[in-house]
Amino acid sequence: MDPLVKLDNEKGELLHDPEKYRRLVGKLNYLTITRSDISFAVSVVSQFMSAPRTTHWQAVLHIVRYLKGAPGRGLIFRDRGNLHIAGYSDPDCLEVTGYSDADWAGCPVDRRSISGYCIFLGGNLVSWKSKKQSVVSRSSAEAEYRAMANVTGELQWIHMLLTEIGFSATRPSTLHCDNKSAMHIASNSVFHERTKHIEVDCHYVREKVNCGELKLVHTRSEEQLADIFTKPLRSGRMSYICHQLGLYDMYVPT
Repeated sequence: MDPLVKLDNEKGELLHDPEKYRRLVGKLNYLTITRSDISFAVSVVSQFMSAPRTTHWQAVLHIVRYLKGAPGRGLIFRDRGNLHIAGYSDPDCLEVTGYSDADWAGCPVDRRSISGYCIFLGGNLVSWKSKKQSVVSRSSAEAEYRAMANVTGELQWIHMLLTEIGFSATRPSTLHCDNKSAMHIASNSVFHERTKHIEVDCHYVREKVNCGELKLVHTRSEEQLADIFTKPLRSGRMSYICHQLGLYDMYVPT
């Protein structure tokens, strides 16, 4: 999506054939199963299914043109040398790493924040999500912490799945976050008036950190791979993150 375009419910005329819009967006939603790079854009245009306008239709066509520009792009799973965790004797232990991010008040319609995360298993992307938060956050730290709580739940589910199919999960998952305030909330045992309304999320994430199941790591904003799931990006930044996520075009010579 164009970073300069903000979609809302007012701009543009109502489409004469809204079913055409709904059918195309439904097909794009199906594509997000393998094309993580369009997850954010599709989640945005999906919010206007009830009364789509011409501006929304132009945004959908922009996504289609982007897909036609790289029809062979997809995830490639490789042995990246980190399937076995160094320092642990169990050869069946896999490394699980997550990136969490949030765009505070990113939705111009209701000013709710956009959460996004991606999870790597053995260095390969296996799970990702872009979703608008259910409530309005009063600070960027609150928005980031809600995003951290969401990805923590997904990390726990992946650990349970690995254990069920015979892989050990003795090493804590690593969660990368670029907001130091949110990380401080996870390590600070004292609640105050600024965190009372997110106390449940605080207890959940902090519990996983204290019991050794989750390790928080601060990462620079330039290295935050979850950016692609929370906001529209310029082409250079988009290409960089796609490469880091393991998205390659099979028709482009290496």
